[in-house]
Amino acid sequence: MTVWSLVVMVMSIHSKLDQSPSQVKIPGLSVKVSCIISGYSMTSSNIHWIRQKPGKGLEWIGRMNTGSGTDVIYADSLKGQFTLTEDVSTSTQFLEAKSLRSEDNAVYYCARETQTLKLVKQMYKNPSNNMASWCNTSSLCVTLE
Repeated sequence: MTVWSLVVMVMSIHSKLDQSPSQVKIPGLSVKVSCIISGYSMTSSNIHWIRQKPGKGLEWIGRMNTGSGTDVIYADSLKGQFTLTEDVSTSTQFLEAKSLRSEDNAVYYCARETQTLKLVKQMYKNPSNNMASWCNTSSLCVTLE
């Protein structure tokens, strides 16, 4: 039996984002993970969701304009696989994946939109730029390959 594991991590810049605990799932099941926003107004920034499969670079899943409930953009290659929702009353965003597949095994990140995330989005849209580096103020550096 294949076991699917999900680890949710959080990247933040000048804010605090708390993630739900890691989860282990069997392919075919669904999972819903949370990203609790604090330290700033939930409606002031977009939240992006990104994943990293073992041994691979970052993959942008999509983003939600926080507080809108409906302004959501998904990566073309992942449309229909994930659903982003939110609960403004608890300042929480959710990423839901249904019918998990073994290739969904990854670390999933939620992150507040910044210039660095715009770079990740540009890298996703233009794969000819196959490498870029960025750092946030807490000295977390990620290299995209």
